[in-house]
Amino acid sequence: MQITIVGAGNMARGIATRALAGGHRVRLVDSNRAKADALAADLGADASGADFDALDGADITVLALPFEAAKTVAREHAQALAGKVVVDICNPVDFSTFDSLVTPPGVAAVSLVAAEAPQARFVKAFNTTFATTLVAGEVAGQPLDVFIATDDDDARATVTEFVTSAGLRPLDAGPLRRALELEAFQFLHMTLQDRLGLKWSSAIKIIPES
Repeated sequence: MQITIVGAGNMARGIATRALAGGHRVRLVDSNRAKADALAADLGADASGADFDALDGADITVLALPFEAAKTVAREHAQALAGKVVVDICNPVDFSTFDSLVTPPGVAAVSLVAAEAPQARFVKAFNTTFATTLVAGEVAGQPLDVFIATDDDDARATVTEFVTSAGLRPLDAGPLRRALELEAFQFLHMTLQDRLGLKWSSAIKIIPES
């Protein structure tokens, strides 16, 4: 697949690393083209920096961006994203206080991002994984779980295939509205990092009884 990742930060690096491990081609898009090019150079031959016109040719577009930036990109490039599978990974945390979410009660961030590009096929995924764990693809020898929530069955299948090929375990979390719980769950997970001394290297894992 052609995976286009918007953003060139730590989460973009982690998801791109897994995409390349799965044999996919990666294009990195950022408002700072030099930053995208630099990350692509670090990642290797199957990664390249690109401009926003790369959105047109993507099998999956990942918005590896904070909440407000994801809304802006969705709004400004709604036409290019129309009909495309778009993965939103954001967690709408108020980083000034680290004590709450910035979204209204009962409203998932992905719903607000999707409203800016209503013809795109939105999927919530990767928001419960930390960047450093994505680079490794595992924690304590266990592959990362990636929860997938969407209202589009074909988009779910596409993202599930991508996650599996990347060496991770896809888990069907149901419709897009389940993103509300996924975002809240990851907020709790984030607040526990310092309290429990986890060093941003833990993972949320579902382990069925054998």
